[in-house]
Order: sequence, then structure tokens, then C-alpha cells
Amino acid sequence: MAKRVIILILDSLGVGNMDDVEEYHPQDIGANTFYHILDKTSLNIPNLERFGINKILHHPKLKNEGNLASYGVLNLMHQGADSFEGHNEIMGSKPKKAYLAPFIENMGKVRLALEKAGYKVTIPNPEMPYLLVNDLVIVGDNIETDYGQIYNVSAPLDYISFEEVLKIGNCVRENVKVNRVIALGGKNVTPQHLQSSVERREDGLIGVNSPKSNVYKQGYEVRHLGYGISPLNQLPTIAVKAGLNVSLVGKMQDVIYCEGARKFPGVETKQVMENILHEMGHVKSGLISATVQETDLAGHAQDPYRYANRIELVDTYLKEVFHRMTEDDLLIMSADHGNDPTIGHSQHTREKTYLLAYHRGWNPINIGERDTLSDIGATAAAYLDLHPTENGEPFL
Repeated sequence: MAKRVIILILDSLGVGNMDDVEEYHPQDIGANTFYHILDKTSLNIPNLERFGINKILHHPKLKNEGNLASYGVLNLMHQGADSFEGHNEIMGSKPKKAYLAPFIENMGKVRLALEKAGYKVTIPNPEMPYLLVNDLVIVGDNIETDYGQIYNVSAPLDYISFEEVLKIGNCVRENVKVNRVIALGGKNVTPQHLQSSVERREDGLIGVNSPKSNVYKQGYEVRHLGYGISPLNQLPTIAVKAGLNVSLVGKMQDVIYCEGARKFPGVETKQVMENILHEMGHVKSGLISATVQETDLAGHAQDPYRYANRIELVDTYLKEVFHRMTEDDLLIMSADHGNDPTIGHSQHTREKTYLLAYHRGWNPINIGERDTLSDIGATAAAYLDLHPTENGEPFL
């Protein structure tokens, strides 16, 4: 029997604040991304309705016509609300506690390490301090996510290779203990425009405003360098080592490291969904795992209408995904945290995520509320008869 698992993550599509939100993210009290998008828009999602999304949302604008899929809710085991940690948790990693600090606290140490490695390092504006490496690459805070968790290494790729940017990123990674260092860049971006995109956030973080810098628009490349994460204990690497096909699509291949996987980078939702369909036509067994990123970008822009448009686009493709599924396919849909565009700030929100799981041969049930996103990876591993992931309990 040629079993296949398709995992589809709609980045940031949370379904209500975590119970511990007052302790971790008091600014997120009352967040409910999916519900509030429905409040603000006329969302047309007939396929998600058929799958049973309103068994989770209970929104008056949606139909309650049974459910083809089993459904439930997942809690975040990682602290805060982070895409990298969320995705690695989904794939079966047990989150480790990282050190939290704004980049200013590590700037001196990082500067010395980069200079020792032979780079020219300056601080162009002492009033808004960040590191400028070789007059091109900016090292500073990630101002799109939680305080003190992530540092960005941002570059104009017409002027420097991504390989060289990654070397700078690894040098930073080796000298800090924060959750993540992101090496990223794009083309058709001048060094001057990149520097003019540096902003100071209200809480004091200083870094490149990535959407305004235009790095995402053309020739975008990225590598997420995590803290204390072992791919060997994650679903994709376990699958590859067992001889199965693994395809990572969209942001999934940015944040999950898996040697031997087929990788399909892309930010546009249409491209991500087309790549899923393409792989369904070519990969007859194994794992196809994809992330739709544009939902997250809409959340950062605090734009519920753009959010709704991207969810609707995914929904139109779900009909064809459903049509191409075989009797041996398992489809799992979820998110990695929230990003409520109505909450009053533009960062991720600490929310539970929805869970939909569909198999043609199974009767749909209420899977209940789960302790960790890792139950997705654990369930996929169990279904594919693989070695268990590091974290998570299967809901088969």
C-alpha cells in the first residue's frame, strides 16, 4: 500500500488565544484570527465548510453542514508565537527554551566575531544602532515578531551572493543563544533602500522592516538558523531515511531543514497550491508538506481583507486537492500560531490552531484539544509506519 500524507499549514491562522496568554502575551488577550477575519469580511470558503471548519470556529457567517474531516484544536508548546518554532514543533521537535535579548545586548560580541572573521563592520547611525557588514548586509532585530527572539541578517542580493550572506548569518548564529537567526535577501533592492528601511519599534527593537525593504518581491532567498533543533528527530528526515519521498513547499522549505527532500520555494499562494498539485501528480507515496505564507504577511500588514482573499484562494484549490486524493492519502491542515489583524499590533498572536484531518476511508470524529502542534508530525509518522518523532502523540 502506497501511503501518502499531505500537510498544509496556513501560516498564522489561529483560532483563539492560548490559556496562558496573560502570562506570555498579555497584548494578545482576546485574539482570534480566523473568527475576527470572518467578522470583518464576507469570507467564501465552501470547501473548508464541508471539511468542518465551523465545528471549531462556531461563527454565525459559516454553514454547519456536518464535516467530512475529523477536527480539533492544537495548543502551542513553544513559548511566544513563532513561525520557525511552530513549524519545527509541527514536524515533531520538542521546543527548547532559548535566551531572549534585543540585538543591542549582543551587538558588541557579534561585531567582534564578524571582524575577527575578516568582515568590515560599522554602525552607521549610533542613534539607531545596527551593524552594517561590508557596507551591504544589515544585522539587527527582527521587528516583525516577538521581542528579543530573532535577529535578521538582511542583504541586497544584486550586490552579494546569498552564500556569503549565509556565512555572515552562521557567524552571528555561533555567537548568540536567541531562538533564531534569519539570513535573508532579495534582488532589485539597493543597499541605500535597505538601510532606509531600518526602523525602531515602539518597544525599542531596531531592524529592517522586511516588507517595506522589498526583499520579498524578487529573487527572495532565506535560511532560518535555529537554536537546539535536530532535524534527525523530525518527520521529514525520518521519512527520507526510511526511503520515502519528501516534498517541502513554500515557507515549509525555508524553515524545515531536510537533506534529501525535494524543495519548492515560493511566497505566492497560487504557486504554493500549484506545487502541491504538481507533487500529488508525481509523488505516489511519502510526504508532501507545504506552508501558505501570504496569510502571515496579511496579518503583519493588519489587513483582514487580504487575509480573507488568500484563505479563499486556498479554498478554491482544496476542491482539486480533494479530487486528487487516493484511498491511501491522509490530509492534515492546521496553522503555526495566530496573527490577528484586528488586535491592535502587527506581531504574531499567541493562539491555538485549528486541526482538520481527512482520509476517505475514515469516519470523521472530534479529535479534541491537543497539547502540542507536534501531534501532526507524530500522526503522520504513525500513518506512514515510521519511527516516532521526538515529540507529540498520534491521533490516528
